[in-house]
Amino acid sequence: MNTITRQPVQSSAITSIGHDPFTNTLDVEFASGVVHRYRDVSAEQFLDLLHAASIGKHFATELRHLPNAKLTDEEA
Repeated sequence: MNTITRQPVQSSAITSIGHDPFTNTLDVEFASGVVHRYRDVSAEQFLDLLHAASIGKHFATELRHLPNAKLTDEEA
């Protein structure tokens, strides 16, 4: 599984996010330290999340429902 570089974000719920435009996958590191990988996330959706006034709220309403998997420590 490929590693996606994440960047820190200002959010109480989310620590960092990263996107792979070739596979349309989004990695989200939550404040708890858990990382989930979301499928079918376009570059536009990622940019909308990155520039949202509230990243946590935007994620919850727009992306949380997408297929995802919790990454192991080795994958994250």
